[in-house]
Amino acid sequence: MDMDAQPDDYIMIFITAGSEPEGEKIARGLVEKKVVACVNIIPKIRSIYWWDGKLCDDEEVLLIAKSRKHLFPAICTMVKELHSYQVPEVIALSLMDGSKDYLKWVGDTVKT
Repeated sequence: MDMDAQPDDYIMIFITAGSEPEGEKIARGLVEKKVVACVNIIPKIRSIYWWDGKLCDDEEVLLIAKSRKHLFPAICTMVKELHSYQVPEVIALSLMDGSKDYLKWVGDTVKT
């Protein structure tokens, strides 16, 4: 972690995908480009939402990625390019705090 970095310089990004293969494609793309340090893939979540005026009830996968706040625009762009959804969920939460060693690893792993 660079000397000026604070925990709130780091983010967790939530991304849903329609299938595990699609989630893996997105996760690998983000990690390979070093815009995220790690992505957890959580299979078989159930999402209930409105789309095109219809109530939908679908099985999806949830991706949880860890990165730096300044990389979020690049992450959004990549997800939109790799995703099958017209409007993919890509939301980020700032961290309040975290293990200094883990945050250092995230900071050292992603692009600066």
